Amino acid sequence: MFERFTVAARQVVVQAQVEARELKHDWIGTEHLLLGVLADPSDPAAALLVAKGLDHATARAGLARRLGPGPGSDAEALASIGVDLDAVRAAVEAEFGEGALTGAREEPRRRGWFKGDHRPFTPGAKKVLELSLREALRLKEKEIGVRHLLLGLLRAGAGPAVTLITEQGIDPDGLRRELEALSGR
Repeated sequence: MFERFTVAARQVVVQAQVEARELKHDWIGTEHLLLGVLADPSDPAAALLVAKGLDHATARAGLARRLGPGPGSDAEALASIGVDLDAVRAAVEAEFGEGALTGAREEPRRRGWFKGDHRPFTPGAKKVLELSLREALRLKEKEIGVRHLLLGLLRAGAGPAVTLITEQGIDPDGLRRELEALSGR
């Protein structure tokens, strides 16, 4: 299916992976696909959302409010229960010498052929990718573009991405009509 994606649509999927990694989420969901769309506000489909007040920063802030950071914010979690990591680090270095905690780490052994930082797509995100193909076919277009990804998001209905869109006061049906009017882009 990805062979039918335009360069811009492929970039959305790549950016969704980046967004998930930066947010320390172990998955790629519809919310990350939406952030991937909004990462390029010059795209006509993304520009529709930006014109309605949903830009990348707004969506990312809304997502952070709803989901919070992923399981990578250990320092914040420890601080919330009164553990001062700077004080712990100072005590360890006083006892064992400067840099005692910054020693070289052995890289974890990776299995199989894939050596990257893999995050799986959620069932909802997979559905959006499938529906984007269906939207392109419905509109009798040969390639899957960014607007088809957004149409797939809207067609999927529920999920964090659609929630972010509706919380911004954007009518999904109205947005769908505007995206369909972008025919061939």
